[in-house]
Amino acid sequence: MIKVPEVLAALATQAAVEELIGMALKEDLGARGDVTTLSLVGPEERTSAVILSREACRLAGQEVAAAVFRAVDPSLRVTMCRDDGDDLQPGEVCMELSGAVLSILSAERTALNFLQRLSGVATATRMYAEIVKPYGTMILDTRKTTPGWRLLQKYAVLCGGGANHRMGLYDRVMIKDNHRNYWRQANRGSLADAVMAARNAYPDTLVEIEVESPDDLREVLAARPDWVLLDNMPPDVMAECVALRGGACRLEASGGITLETVEAVAATGVDAISLGCLTHSVRAVDLSLEIKQ
Repeated sequence: MIKVPEVLAALATQAAVEELIGMALKEDLGARGDVTTLSLVGPEERTSAVILSREACRLAGQEVAAAVFRAVDPSLRVTMCRDDGDDLQPGEVCMELSGAVLSILSAERTALNFLQRLSGVATATRMYAEIVKPYGTMILDTRKTTPGWRLLQKYAVLCGGGANHRMGLYDRVMIKDNHRNYWRQANRGSLADAVMAARNAYPDTLVEIEVESPDDLREVLAARPDWVLLDNMPPDVMAECVALRGGACRLEASGGITLETVEAVAATGVDAISLGCLTHSVRAVDLSLEIKQ
């Protein structure tokens, strides 16, 4: 099992996540509730159910799913049979439920929406992380997250064996192409000057700058940024940059990297590979809630 930081493992207790769960339930239940189940099931009827996987996957988001069920009905009994970060095989049960039929069925889709999507992020991350593991390369997420879901999706990346990049615009300076272009158009100086300006403004914050060529890298090395992002470079050029940087900074590769190409990128010696696809286009895994017979 992947161990994740306690601050992220307790996400379901955070106000932002509780608010997100409330919004999701309101969106689904509206003012009238689950009219299908209300028309077919009495409020006193009880049952038990399981959530199981229909495919091999890496599990993430159980605490959030459990919080959904408890938000609908605090009396529901929720038992987690597996831990976030575990790998499931088809047919394996990860959660057991018991209580009012009406409550379980009313919460089902919202709970599964969280669990399936977060497990999808963890599963995709695991696939990349396993490929680059022999090279000691980190797999990083990005800010290309679903609005409102950032903490959850970054938590799921950790469950998949990846690592978190900056959480937002506030916790790392990252000088990207538009910043660089504007800096140059305004005649503010070299890229190294841009790094120094950022470091002077925020001396207690990591500074990263994006480069597009070995010449760009040479230009910024004098300012000793903490990280340099190698943007959309072929592996041979990345390898040249790895040799060029010495011990001056750490290198992150990004841009169009896929499962088919990630090993070649890791083999260049970069420290990390960032992938927007982990959160912006991942497929939800196939999980199902089944009422026990």
